[in-house]
Amino acid sequence: MRKKYNTPGSVAFDIIIYIVMILSLIVCLVPFIYMLAVSLSDPAAIINKEVSLLPVGLTFSAYKQIFTYPNFFDAYGNTIFYTVVGTFISLVMTTLFAYPLSKGFLKGQKFIMKMVVFSMFFSGGLIPNYLLVSSLKLTGTVWAMLLPFAINQFNLIILINFFKSIPTEIEEAALIDGLDYFGILRKIIIPLSTAAIATVGLYTAVFFWNDWFNGLIYLNTKQFPVMLFLRNIVNGTSMVGDAAGSADKTTIAISIKSAVIITSTLPIIVLYPFLQKYFVKGLTVGSVKG
Repeated sequence: MRKKYNTPGSVAFDIIIYIVMILSLIVCLVPFIYMLAVSLSDPAAIINKEVSLLPVGLTFSAYKQIFTYPNFFDAYGNTIFYTVVGTFISLVMTTLFAYPLSKGFLKGQKFIMKMVVFSMFFSGGLIPNYLLVSSLKLTGTVWAMLLPFAINQFNLIILINFFKSIPTEIEEAALIDGLDYFGILRKIIIPLSTAAIATVGLYTAVFFWNDWFNGLIYLNTKQFPVMLFLRNIVNGTSMVGDAAGSADKTTIAISIKSAVIITSTLPIIVLYPFLQKYFVKGLTVGSVKG
């Protein structure tokens, strides 16, 4: 084991690191706690600016108003479907694309990699994408939210580099034992790549959970994800408060906006701790090789 020398310089450096980490945690955590406090506070307390990091006059009226909106739970169900199914499709397609591209002996591998990198920086734009999705008759269907975003170039490169870091001797031994490349991928590569796959899965799940713009373009009202649904609530309450000129209505709108932020971000925050150990390992190991 490597010895750790507690010299004055190393101790001072460790203290600085801890201070920076604590300050970063506070910067990230305080706004979220404040939003939670506002969403649970009485409108009169918000008007009088009495709310800081703890709710004043505890009330759940903002959440009750959100939950009583028509089709709210349908929208939440749509988002869960898009996130789960979209993440599964993306992981399958990205893995099947990344594994052959990790083999330098594959003919055309370098050209395809250049095309992947090129497409990461340059795209056709919104109108060509819409025309493509429309020509495939995907508009108005759930597949418009799933198939066009099945492969992300950044996630693909992470998996390619991770697959390259796996010793080739393992695959050579499996080939001698009679496994084909699909069997090697299924029985050896994927079990060894849990960290990288979990990292890509987290990135993909966050994308599908937060995506609302594509739903606005491609989907019908009953198919809206919860982010788009909550965005419409925020815009509606904001207009009501501004148009009425009433401090109470404006304050209620602020409370509802805070409740919307908490409602939309809480599921991802709850999911992240379960994937954190895979996230750090997968991201660092997948970025070692170019």
